Amino acid sequence: MARNSKLGHAVQESAPRSGLMDRLLRARDRLLASEKFQSAAAAFPLSRPIARARASALFDLCAGFVYSQILSACVQLRLFDLLLEGPLTIPEIASRSGLRPEACDRLATAATALRLLEKRHGERYGLGALGAALANNPALTQMIEHHSVLYRDLSDPLALLRNEARNTGLSSYWAYAGSAQPVALAPEEVQAYSILMTRSQPLVAAEVLDAYPVARHRVLMDVGGGEGAFIAAAAERAPGLHFKLFDLPAVAQRAIAYLRERGIDERCQVHEGDFFRETLPGGADLITLVRVALDHEDEKVLRLLRNARAALTPGGTLLIAEAMSDPDAGERMGAAYFGFYLMAMGRGRARTRGELESLCKDAGFRDVTHMRGRGVLGTGIIAAKTGLTV
Repeated sequence: MARNSKLGHAVQESAPRSGLMDRLLRARDRLLASEKFQSAAAAFPLSRPIARARASALFDLCAGFVYSQILSACVQLRLFDLLLEGPLTIPEIASRSGLRPEACDRLATAATALRLLEKRHGERYGLGALGAALANNPALTQMIEHHSVLYRDLSDPLALLRNEARNTGLSSYWAYAGSAQPVALAPEEVQAYSILMTRSQPLVAAEVLDAYPVARHRVLMDVGGGEGAFIAAAAERAPGLHFKLFDLPAVAQRAIAYLRERGIDERCQVHEGDFFRETLPGGADLITLVRVALDHEDEKVLRLLRNARAALTPGGTLLIAEAMSDPDAGERMGAAYFGFYLMAMGRGRARTRGELESLCKDAGFRDVTHMRGRGVLGTGIIAAKTGLTV
């Protein structure tokens, strides 16, 4: 009873503080929304840089779609790869791209403003700081090209929010998202997204493998492993590691060919099935879910985690790697980008670190820890152990 009284007293004490904070924040909101305050802040020397930075950030949100289309045009023209060979004049770019010189000039000017290109001596254009990162980079350029599907689905964001949009481009692209029998998908239905995942996987794999030493394990099973790009990256880091891959039949067949091409098929076993409905093969002391959990709702994710726990050897580890949604931790990509991407796809959601940790504990895992990738994507990584007995 005394404990409950203390808890009630603490709640009563926190209520006034919460109410005070709400009032202060409402006052701040009214102040920032005031046209008079905005004009004064822009004029006052000490606050002027802050006012300009916020105005610029707001305009970037407004103009973001235009910026993305400038980037898309450069990627479709393979302009970054072209300029990697050396700077070119506008007439030279026009002759290589098939565009009119006037159009090339407009694109180059816009891309220079976005730091994709930069002006060089002799009226030539070369790669800018951001464009250089995209040159000869199929992982990023494939993702950028793929966004044309997403942008069409987002042409009416309120329709998506109201659940009025049907048969979106992304739900068709990710064929398993709208399929009642994903194990029955034909090879042609999984081809496009399998290629995209394979080409973009190095972006995530490097972050995961830098953060977690997979070489300490004996057998790694990548569940929902696609064609095997993550396994291929892990095989380079850990020459003594053996692998299992589990995915839908049509995808697993692609994995067999992919792993054979890379000369690591003798270290790998490929298994076919639906990881929600079938028991996962045993024998692995490390199971990885790379960009898998966020595609599904909580009930299914919990079922998958329990399935993974049952398959792991005693003391084994589960590794979840994906974008996480916690704006307070600076995870803007998970909260904003993946929030709407998955809505257009028709299933799944990006979760906070705390939500994923709770799901792992509900599935029977313990010693749940969190890491964050050091790469540009800032991938969130959850490691959870089974304990010595399963």
